[in-house]
Amino acid sequence: FRVRYFRDPAQQLCARIWFGPETEGPPGNAHGGAIAAVLDEVLGLAAWAAGYPIVVGNLNVSFRSLLPLQEVVTVETDIVSVAGRKIMVHGRICRGEIVFAEGECLCITLPGS
Repeated sequence: FRVRYFRDPAQQLCARIWFGPETEGPPGNAHGGAIAAVLDEVLGLAAWAAGYPIVVGNLNVSFRSLLPLQEVVTVETDIVSVAGRKIMVHGRICRGEIVFAEGECLCITLPGS
């Protein structure tokens, strides 16, 4: 896949993603593992970009719709809570109103940070 990062008007990290043929799972659509890998990367990076050096402790992915290959989609992120060393980041992969997958990521800040 190809990735281009940007910030939305609220300064949350977002990404435009293109899933190529090498990410195929169901015929003509992205593999769930590739979708999960993108959410892992972008949600974790959203925490880093907000100033939290983290590792991912848990990632939950809900698949909503098949994601066609070779189309550009957007990953939107939102840091929803910070409690001690725990950072909760939500995100979704979408194109317009169509949501392909949603993710919830529990991030843990690195010790001493």
